[in-house]
Amino acid sequence: MKSKKINRYNLKALKKKFEFWATNSEEGGWSISSTDEGSQKMLEVEDEKKVKIQTGTEIIDDFVVDEDSSDDERMIINMGPQHPSTHGVLRLQAELEGEIVRRVKPVIGYLHTGMEKTGEELNYFQGPTNTTRMDYLSPLFNELVFSLTTEKLIGIEVPDRAKAIRILMTELNRISSHLVALATGGMDIGALSMMIFGFREREHILNFFEKTTGLRMNHNYIRPGGVAADLPDGWQKDIEDIIQLIPEKLKDYDDMLLDNPIWKGRLQNVGILTTEECFAYGITGPSLRASGFDWDLRKSQPYSGIEKFNFDVPVLSEGDVFARWRIKVLEIFESLKIVEQVMYQMPKGPYKIQDKKITPPPRKRLDESMEALIHHFKIYTEGFKVPEGDAYVAIESPRGELGCYIVSDGTAKPYRMHVRGPSFCNLQGLPIIMTDSPIADAVAAIASLDPVIGDVDR
Repeated sequence: MKSKKINRYNLKALKKKFEFWATNSEEGGWSISSTDEGSQKMLEVEDEKKVKIQTGTEIIDDFVVDEDSSDDERMIINMGPQHPSTHGVLRLQAELEGEIVRRVKPVIGYLHTGMEKTGEELNYFQGPTNTTRMDYLSPLFNELVFSLTTEKLIGIEVPDRAKAIRILMTELNRISSHLVALATGGMDIGALSMMIFGFREREHILNFFEKTTGLRMNHNYIRPGGVAADLPDGWQKDIEDIIQLIPEKLKDYDDMLLDNPIWKGRLQNVGILTTEECFAYGITGPSLRASGFDWDLRKSQPYSGIEKFNFDVPVLSEGDVFARWRIKVLEIFESLKIVEQVMYQMPKGPYKIQDKKITPPPRKRLDESMEALIHHFKIYTEGFKVPEGDAYVAIESPRGELGCYIVSDGTAKPYRMHVRGPSFCNLQGLPIIMTDSPIADAVAAIASLDPVIGDVDR
C-alpha cells in the first residue's frame, strides 16, 4: 500500500476525528478506538512519524507524517466583519493551507456599545432599558439578571406572581432565541427551509411579547421590584396556542433534518469541543451540555422560584456541531414543559412589590392622588437609592451563564457594573473547533456556538 503524506496539523485533526477515547501505550505512542458499524477501527501513531488506520489486522489506510510545511503554502484571509454568517459584526482572521484552517483569530469590538459604562450613568430604575439591548435575542434574561442583582443589594424579594411571570417570559424567550439559532444555523449550512420555519414559529412568541410588554424586543418589562405590568386578559389562550403549535413544528424539523444524510454529514464529527476545553475557556450553556457535562443554573443555583417546576436538562456526549444543534431542539421541549406548568400554577396577587419608593404607583392613581404623582415623578427622575455593597447574580440564559456584578456606593446609580456575557466566553472556543478543519465547516462551527455579538461587544 502506498503511504500518503500528512503534516502535523492534519495529524492533530486525524486524532480528533477519532476522539472517543485515547490511552498512552508503554512504547510512548498512543491509539484511539471507535466503533463503526460493529467493526473496531484503530488509529495508531508510532513516534509521531507513521500513522495506521486498521480494522482488526487489516490496514485500511497508511500515512507518513510530513514535517515540511512551508509558509509559502499558507495565506491569511479575513472573514467578516460584514460576512452574513458570522452572526453579527465579527471578524475572523483565518490562516489557510489549501482549504484547511490552520489558525483562526476572532477579532471583536466593532460594535463597541459600552453598555456597562453607560449603566453606571443610569439609575437603577433606568438600568433595564440599557441591559435589555445587550443580547438582543434574549432581552428578558438581561433585564432579569440586572433586576435580581439590584434586589439582592436592596434585600427585597418580589411577590410570587412576579416570580412566576418572570419565569414564564424568560422561558418563552429561551424558546424564541433557540428558534433563531436553529433557523440561522440551518440557513448557514444550506437548509433554507429551516430559516423560514424557525422565524415563522418565533412570530407567535413575539406576538405574545408585544401584547404583554408593548414591544417585540428590548422590552424593559422585568424591573427591580417585579414586572412593569400584569399579564394581559386572555393570556392563557395565547400560551395554550404556543404550547400546542411549537411541538408539532419541531416534529416537522426532525422529519426534515434528524435523519437527513446531508445534514448529518455536515454536522457530525465536526467542530468537536470536549468538556475539558469548555472548562478551560469558561464555555457554558448548550455547548457545555453537548460535551457531556450536566450543568444548568436553573438546577444548580435556582432563581425566581424555578425550582418549583419539573423539567429535565438534556445532555449529549458527542461534543460536535450536531450535538450542539440537537441540544437546542431538546431544550425547547423542556422550556415548553415549564411554560405549561407556570400557566396552570400562576399565583394570584400583585405583580410587583408595594413599596412606593421602589416601584411606581399604578397609572390610574396619578389622577386620584397627589402623593402617587409625587412618587411617580421622583422614581422616574431620581430613581431610588441602593445600600452600599456589592452583589453578583447568575442565571441560565439561552447561551449559558449570564451574570451581573454591581458595586453600590449608596447612591441611585451603580458605582461599577460588569456583565458576564456567555457569548463572549463561548466565542473563545471558536479557534478550537475551527483549527485543522476544512474552511467549508467554518460557518457550521460558528453557528453551533450561537454567538450574539451584542453580548460580546457590550
